Amino acid sequence: MPEKFDVIVVGAGPSGNAAAYLLAKGGMKVLQLERGEYSGSKNVQGAIMYAEALEAVIPNCRRQAPLERAIVEQRIWAMDDRSYVGSHYRGESDEGAQPNRYTIIRANFDKWLSRKVREAGALLICETTVIELLRKGNRVIGVRTDRAGGEIHADVVVLADGVNSLVATTSGLRPPVKARDVALAVKEMHFLPREQIEQRFNISGDDGVVIEMFGKITKGMVGTGFLYTNKESISLGIGCMVEDFKKAGVSPNQLLEDMKRHPAVKPLIAGSEIKEYSAHLIPEGGYNAIPAVHGEGWVICGDSGGFVNAVHREGSNLAMTTGRFAAETILKLRDEGRDFTAAHLRAYRTALEDSYVMKDLKKYRDMPGILHHNRQFLTTYPELLSRAADTFLKVDGVDKRTKEKTIKRDFVARRSRFGLVGDAIKLVRAFR
Repeated sequence: MPEKFDVIVVGAGPSGNAAAYLLAKGGMKVLQLERGEYSGSKNVQGAIMYAEALEAVIPNCRRQAPLERAIVEQRIWAMDDRSYVGSHYRGESDEGAQPNRYTIIRANFDKWLSRKVREAGALLICETTVIELLRKGNRVIGVRTDRAGGEIHADVVVLADGVNSLVATTSGLRPPVKARDVALAVKEMHFLPREQIEQRFNISGDDGVVIEMFGKITKGMVGTGFLYTNKESISLGIGCMVEDFKKAGVSPNQLLEDMKRHPAVKPLIAGSEIKEYSAHLIPEGGYNAIPAVHGEGWVICGDSGGFVNAVHREGSNLAMTTGRFAAETILKLRDEGRDFTAAHLRAYRTALEDSYVMKDLKKYRDMPGILHHNRQFLTTYPELLSRAADTFLKVDGVDKRTKEKTIKRDFVARRSRFGLVGDAIKLVRAFR
């Protein structure tokens, strides 16, 4: 007879670990399956951890979790080929309050979180691929793995196996991911002495800085770059939609190399030693690309369900929150003596809709389409803004009113009056 568990969790990333931890803490017999060598071996992220999402799963965990730097400064750069115009926020937490965001190194963080999952009582088996879901009629009753005698039964299955979600796709629970809905990001780890990092970014102790970048660094493709400070390293990366990479014929590696040579980026990583290069797919189709998230005997969470807020670069918090909601829904149904039918598991979808997860994704549901069809936001406007700043700030004997007229003519010449009004309306609609 196949072995039987209460719950099988497929995947050991943030969403799978959050679900497995809470289910095991709740007294359920949990099996977690991971196809990587260990939890975190194939996980890639910038990476930022949102403390409230983590503490909702494991309270009072900040002192034990391997966090790198507390983010006290956020920079956003709109870049042309040689310069940028940006916004800059720096602020300390209120007295007695703890920081909201931290940089992390995923390999270290995932190992720690996986250990907490095992300490809670879940059984983790790595280097095991789930080939397909087992069904009785239309009800999911377990999984088949690539191991000998690999059929394992469960009352409910949590799918958290990443953006491609091969299990859900091959089982027909969701369609294959479309190239226009997924980004490919590449990242390097640049190692520098701690003192150098603190000097370059004007920080001290465990304070950190993050820089989000967009504009001509993506060569007209929909995407962004990032730079995050760790204790003794800098995470530097860039990503664009897969469909754009295919059409442009530009390699992700070349895009990253060009970004590293940008005058604003180059001095920040000068003299660093590169010790790691990685790539990762990110679901960025937004609300309109989210598949069915529950059914007869199954739920889906994290990247597998497309839960990423690309506008605000939020992923790990949505992953952990959706994993938590999945676990809480399953535990509540167990406590109420209900089985895991699609009708009962609909409570998971309701929890998502009532939370910031779906509310934020709904808010920006039109943004992917607007960017796909209006590349001027990534090329023309960063260039115009940089040129306007250079013109207005230059002291060359030309009066400021004349400079203002020059800037206005420049904008109108590139976009026309109707184009400028139309672009403004599009942005308002996208952010409303």
